[in-house]
Formats: sequence, C-alpha cells, structure tokens
Amino acid sequence: MIEPFDDTYFMKKALQEAEVAYSKGEVPVGAVIVIDNKVIARGHNLTETLTDVTAHAEMQAITAASNFLGGKYLQKCTLYVTLEPCQMCAGALYWSQISHIVYGARDMERGCIHLNTKLHPKTTIKGGILEAEASELLKRFFIERRNLN
Repeated sequence: MIEPFDDTYFMKKALQEAEVAYSKGEVPVGAVIVIDNKVIARGHNLTETLTDVTAHAEMQAITAASNFLGGKYLQKCTLYVTLEPCQMCAGALYWSQISHIVYGARDMERGCIHLNTKLHPKTTIKGGILEAEASELLKRFFIERRNLN
C-alpha cells in the first residue's frame, strides 16, 4: 500500500516554501514541521527580508511549531527541509529535541554533517529526498545571482 503522507509528500511542501523564498530573492530553502501527518509549521529563508542572519527556514519553522504546540520541545515532530541544516540550525534543532530531520540536498561546505555538528541523541536524520529538485532550485538561484552582478 502506498502511504499518501510519506517523506516525498512533505518534502514537496518544503519545496513550495523554497519557491516562496526564491520569489522574494532569498536563498531558496524551505521547511515544514510535521506531527501526526499534519503540517504544523512552515518557514523559508528570510535573511535578506529581515536583515537577520539567523532567519533561516529552519529557525522560522521551529518558532512557528513551538508557538503552535505551546512549548519549546518538538518531540514526535519531523522537520522537512530542502537543504541539510547548517551548524546554527542544527544547534537549535538539538535544543528543540526534534525527533526526525529529513533533508533534500546536502550542503557539502556548511552542512551539519560535514561540520560534525552534534544532534540530540534521540534525533534521526535522513537525506536525499527530492534532492535533484532542491539542488536544481538552488543552482538556478545562484546562476541568476551571478548574472545580475
């Protein structure tokens, strides 16, 4: 039986958020947080819009999910994010005690895996979900940025 609410389904929701970031001239990274097959939070990069280096998609989603749940811990939640979390976001995810992280594309320079960032011991991480789509959107964004300068 095909599960309608699988990792691909929710990663598509995160990619929609990345498209919103792209349309705003932000680095196109999107995130959603899910509990019991329900999206409870959405976020996309807003670093340029807010002039805030901490306004990553994951940080926006963590705040929204915490507000939704009425608490700071995201146990039993899954973060779907189009790009592997950076060290800062991984640190916030550690403190949130999120249960699962699912990402699209790897960040071979600034990603938490490459930098050996410690996640919460109960957090699982899985990557490569819709990786080609997430990577293509990022590549397109940066090619366009280079052509503008």
